[in-house]
Amino acid sequence: MEFHHISVLLDECIDALHIRPDGIYLDGTLGGAGHSSQIAQRLTTGRLISVDRDPVALQVAQERLAPWMDRVTLVHSNFREINRILDDLHIDKVDGMLFDLGVSSPQLDDGARGFSYMADAPLDMRMDGGDSLTAWEVVNHWPREELRRILFEYGEERYAPLIAAAIERRRGEKPIDTTLELVDVIKSAMPGQALREKQHPAKRSFQAIRIAVNDELNAVGDMMQAAIPRLNPGGRLAVITFHSLEDRIVKNAMAAAAKGCTCPPEFPVCVCGHTPQVRVVTRKPIVSGAEELERNPRARSAKLRVAEKL
Repeated sequence: MEFHHISVLLDECIDALHIRPDGIYLDGTLGGAGHSSQIAQRLTTGRLISVDRDPVALQVAQERLAPWMDRVTLVHSNFREINRILDDLHIDKVDGMLFDLGVSSPQLDDGARGFSYMADAPLDMRMDGGDSLTAWEVVNHWPREELRRILFEYGEERYAPLIAAAIERRRGEKPIDTTLELVDVIKSAMPGQALREKQHPAKRSFQAIRIAVNDELNAVGDMMQAAIPRLNPGGRLAVITFHSLEDRIVKNAMAAAAKGCTCPPEFPVCVCGHTPQVRVVTRKPIVSGAEELERNPRARSAKLRVAEKL
């Protein structure tokens, strides 16, 4: 597979990080190495740690980052493991971190990975093929109520009860093995007006199942809790999200870190001792402009939020 990926909000991310040639930076979502290559070429004596849970991305990065590999360290891991990653490299703190939380275009476009509702493939959806949980397991073995919950919470799918019931009926006859079989079940459960909407009827359900398979929302929460303490003063944390669930986690975590004191408002003085850890740089998220959207329609839902360590 040709690993082709257009990095979203590339210039905005590089500007946000305030890269110093001698700084240490972490790209927690290497993907197609677009962001990493731009960071690496701005370093001289500095260092870049590029992390991805997808072995394919790491293989491709060896070639894409070849001109700068003297200052790049590639790590196969989940970005929620920031503390372990930095500890293993004997790095206390870094000068900037970047996380692009979207599923990379190669993952979506490689039909065999099972992420896409447009191509027939085994139900997989694992970002790391070494993980045990697959979409097949979720679809065929998770209880109907749990399916309804993830479709509603992770996919914001208003027809979640109908779709979960339809999945339970179909898998009672025979396992649902492929992506297009699942699409057929989803369509069969939805009313006519939903099928005529501009958005593909399976989009929300596939998002929900992918999030469940890869435990994405919990990973984002873990990352936000771990990242801020591992930044040097003045270091920047830049996070790109692609749907409201992720964005809410990132926004709230940055706001909480910027607030400091957690005492109830009626307390006359602070007794918790918490002080602000960051300054939120982006009061409103940065979004793609018209030129980028023309080049890359998938950037339409991207939001970049930035915080600076105090």
